[in-house]
Amino acid sequence: MMTHETTICSKPIRVLLIDDHAVVRSGLRMLVESHPGLKVAGEAANRTEALAIAKREQPDVILLDLDMNNDNGLDFLPQLLAATRRARVLILTGVRDPEAYSQAIRLGASGLLLKEKAAEILLKAIEKVYAGEVWFDRSIIGSVLTEMSRAGNGRMGGGLMVATRSDPEGIKIASLTEREREVVSLIGEGLKNKQIAARLFISETTVRHHLTSIFDKLDVSDRLELIIYAYQHGLAKAPR
Repeated sequence: MMTHETTICSKPIRVLLIDDHAVVRSGLRMLVESHPGLKVAGEAANRTEALAIAKREQPDVILLDLDMNNDNGLDFLPQLLAATRRARVLILTGVRDPEAYSQAIRLGASGLLLKEKAAEILLKAIEKVYAGEVWFDRSIIGSVLTEMSRAGNGRMGGGLMVATRSDPEGIKIASLTEREREVVSLIGEGLKNKQIAARLFISETTVRHHLTSIFDKLDVSDRLELIIYAYQHGLAKAPR
């Protein structure tokens, strides 16, 4: 877990700000640089500037707006990721569009935060995505699942799935042990490894071992994909 102490003692998290409004960028710069351990690596108002600065500065975290005058942040999100070695993208937007949220997830965003959220939430989200975690509000995940279901990209179950030869997802799920199902359910509640370990009376190392096995069995690559998968297939309760 990233803490204020660790960011102070190590080199700062370098953040690239991408927003077409100068006033917004100025406010974000003041907020980011007022926090120990964070530093603004650059500012961009459009796609061209963003890609050039991302390639040159190699930031750790990119704050990306979706609606930028003539540009849509999602249109060049893959290019941003390709231009950087390790940057993680955190969408910061005022747009309320579940379809855009689900597209952001598919394109590789590590988090999505509405601009109306408090400043301290944004700072925490930056630290979390830098530390390798994902940051999506449960309400956003709920709207993404609704959009995916409406589009026919997935199905949300109300209970356990029965494995059949024609149901490959059911076969995957049937391969989970009872303990692994418990871990998946707790991940769906938003619990972190330490909290899961305490709830199940096991070590954090054991939780990590279970997650490695779960990722392999369900063919998901990270916690976000696992959460969405769990909500879709009835392994965890989706937020309403």
